[in-house]
Amino acid sequence: MFQTRITQLFGIKYPIIQGAMMWLSRAEMVAAVANAGGLGIMAALTFPTAQELREEIRNTRSLTDKPFAVNITLLPTIKPRSLEEYIDAAIEEGVTIIETAGRNPHQYMKQLREGGVKVMHKVASVKAARTAERIGVDAVTIVGFEEGGNPGMDDVTTMILVPRTVDELEIPVIAGGGIGDGRGLMAALALGAEGALIGTRFMLSRECPLHASIKQRLLEASEKDTLMIMRSISNPERVVTTDFARRILEMEDKGTSLEELLPMIDGRRQKQALDKGAADEAIIPCGQVVGLLDDLPTVKEIIDGIIREARTIGKRLSEGG
Repeated sequence: MFQTRITQLFGIKYPIIQGAMMWLSRAEMVAAVANAGGLGIMAALTFPTAQELREEIRNTRSLTDKPFAVNITLLPTIKPRSLEEYIDAAIEEGVTIIETAGRNPHQYMKQLREGGVKVMHKVASVKAARTAERIGVDAVTIVGFEEGGNPGMDDVTTMILVPRTVDELEIPVIAGGGIGDGRGLMAALALGAEGALIGTRFMLSRECPLHASIKQRLLEASEKDTLMIMRSISNPERVVTTDFARRILEMEDKGTSLEELLPMIDGRRQKQALDKGAADEAIIPCGQVVGLLDDLPTVKEIIDGIIREARTIGKRLSEGG
């Protein structure tokens, strides 16, 4: 039931992929996902230098002998960094799967192909998915409006985007946005996806290095406790509803410029807030699926639970129940 082109492509047991979360997707969580049969993804730009990325890859290798991936986000950063150096570091450290996101990865495809890696690209529209296939990526992740982080400008749900993308592409499609349990996995597979990208659920795992007070904040949240910011700069982001996030919305409503917004959305500010548990001092990306989450298990317990629930659903459907 759970063997798809994605599991074959990446050499993983289950079609479950942990979303790359800035500051959080580090060795312990990435390795735990890999050991439990999924694909963990490390967020490369968490690390100020390519050398620090190398060291975290080595840390992950000491914790698992299973495949894992590195995410390279192709967006402008406040402090310029060479993405080519990060890609080289991942490849030279033996990483065989790289996820790109943000801009079109065309300019990096030669480097990625020469490095012998499998490439998956994350998009938020069917048009971008078609472009990714055309330039030669191996798989596409399509994320819907429910997603935490950056779901794009079109406000189209996962339920619509996934089958639309599957109908348009020949390469395998991974579904993201609103998936956090076995029901979500089975729904994604039923829509034609061959894997599920899961982020918020893994934020609420014991291995995730998110401060305990913020985890508690998420455990108490409902599906209505997120909002979208940064539409005014064409980079919308779904985050936990806090006074801080509301302040950003108010600034946007008043026509605040990008330069004025930057100190509020600076990743370094977010890291400091995550480290000390100050949810009201920075934005906290989070998906609407948080409304389904009320526990704090290990990564293995999460993945085992998803698969167990999905198998139960599959059995019920096959028996006509």
